[in-house]
Amino acid sequence: MKKALEAAWQFQGLTFPNPAVGCSIIKDSSLIAVGAHKKAGEAHAEVNALKQAYLNLTNDKKINSCISSYDIHNYLQKNHNNIFNECEMYITLEPCNHEGKTPACSSLISCIKPKKVYISILDTNEEASGGVKTLKDSGIDVEYGLLEEEGKKLIEPFTRWNKENFVIYKWAQRLDGTVDGGLISDVESRKRVHAMRDVSDLLVIGGNTVRIDRPTLDARLVNGKAPDILIYSRRDDFDKELPLFKIEGRKVFIEDNLDKISKYKNILIEGGPALFEETKNIVDYYLCFLAPKIGGDIKFSQEKQEFKILDNRKLDNDLMIWMQGK
Repeated sequence: MKKALEAAWQFQGLTFPNPAVGCSIIKDSSLIAVGAHKKAGEAHAEVNALKQAYLNLTNDKKINSCISSYDIHNYLQKNHNNIFNECEMYITLEPCNHEGKTPACSSLISCIKPKKVYISILDTNEEASGGVKTLKDSGIDVEYGLLEEEGKKLIEPFTRWNKENFVIYKWAQRLDGTVDGGLISDVESRKRVHAMRDVSDLLVIGGNTVRIDRPTLDARLVNGKAPDILIYSRRDDFDKELPLFKIEGRKVFIEDNLDKISKYKNILIEGGPALFEETKNIVDYYLCFLAPKIGGDIKFSQEKQEFKILDNRKLDNDLMIWMQGK
């Protein structure tokens, strides 16, 4: 289950409006596949893991031509030949039990009949829940509640999107704590941020950042959409010829309060020390890109702030750290 959770965190922030989900598959006490849900509308974690497991167990490379979730489902249903009967699946979230942009994972798992399915947490979304019952009705042994607290932390954004909104504060810093002086993180980290912008409803930025850096604040590195912008500022002295004001279909708000956030679901804040202090009471998760370099002048304040690390991993040359404030 830890492997499944790690796989899911790799795509945290990229799956809106879907949850981040991971799946690992074991046979004869050996890990044979790990998969994750990467983007809304694409194959779910279970499907990606089963595709990889099938390839590893059969060496049938024809499955590589199956890209869509429907194609993978159909191929596995026709060709599984009971190879999964001695496998165990570990899934961070109850398999979906409805057909939307992708077919129900519960129906595929019921067809291939693994020996046992372990689930971290049950799905609270009524539209998709019921997967456990479907699996049990097909004769599959199911156990849930494994690493449940970790599963809840993983799915917290999705849980909140279904009720209100979720706010992520992102920043980049060097080893000496400085956050100024131009580009800090490497291209892979910047691509990750652009991918997050692509699925964000609203991007919040401080007024001074707009005046000094003159950013575009789009998702061009991943050919994505540009989110609406809230410039948090007490002054409206901006050059309206800046690229961020010129993107068709985008709304740009300049306001001295953060009330606009309540109108959106998936909010990304990008800022430095000043905006960090202003938004402490509304941020749910923090995301830091730590670059292995030094140099710069501006640092976060010396005011004490502690975090709990939820996940950390290396992206090319930077560290990406997901945190929650204590």
